Amino acid sequence: MRKQKGFSLIELLIVVAIILIIAAIAIPNLLRARIAANESSAVASVRTINTAEITYQTGNPTLGYTTLPILGGAGSPCTLSATTACLIDNTLALGTKSGYLFVATPQTAAPFTQLTVSAVPVTFNQTGVRGFCSNEDAVIRSSVAPVTTAPTQQLTDGNCAGLTVLQ
Repeated sequence: MRKQKGFSLIELLIVVAIILIIAAIAIPNLLRARIAANESSAVASVRTINTAEITYQTGNPTLGYTTLPILGGAGSPCTLSATTACLIDNTLALGTKSGYLFVATPQTAAPFTQLTVSAVPVTFNQTGVRGFCSNEDAVIRSSVAPVTTAPTQQLTDGNCAGLTVLQ
């Protein structure tokens, strides 16, 4: 009788089954870690937008707060103009970063003295599970309920004030 070299089909199936079990345990943890990283980035971006808005409003008291495209600016280096303040990076100024959609909404009439900054996940439960918002007081609040990504239905001034304050 000859000796066979290599692995039998049963041995290979056992190895594949073990790899699948390990993957089934590791992948959900990896996805949760990515969601946590996206949420941390969103909170930092909301803080950045708040700081830029306050800087813009202080420098332009007759205009007040403004929108994201005006806070940013394309090009490297950014060129300061009437339509670009060069206070935030262009990626954030376009409104999408790290799996979140961002909107800065000045409220009331010019000069805009009230502001709501909101961040919602692009795909709920995949890129994030919480929405974030902040008013002109620069306090960041979070929402744990699924939020819509439609820009007209972002976390608004009215419902932002009642949400949980981040510690």
